Amino acid sequence: MACSSGCPTQDHATWGECVRSKGLKVAYEGATLTGVDSKVQREADRNLENYAKARKYGIQPQSTNKKHVDFAIRKSEQTGTAYQAV
Repeated sequence: MACSSGCPTQDHATWGECVRSKGLKVAYEGATLTGVDSKVQREADRNLENYAKARKYGIQPQSTNKKHVDFAIRKSEQTGTAYQAV
């Protein structure tokens, strides 16, 4: 028997064929090359989401950095006008 223990058909010629049939993928396989792991990627995605929301309201933060976006939103709320970073 060459299949993995969780194989429902148990009819593959090799263990590799069995595992490939499941369509398994390695998450963040590029982490060893780029140094980006899932936590870093989630944080970057969240920052970009917040930046996009600010831009939607006409606010122009200095960068996509959370600190800059929060500052721009806070200033916009204080002044009543959309903050524009120079």
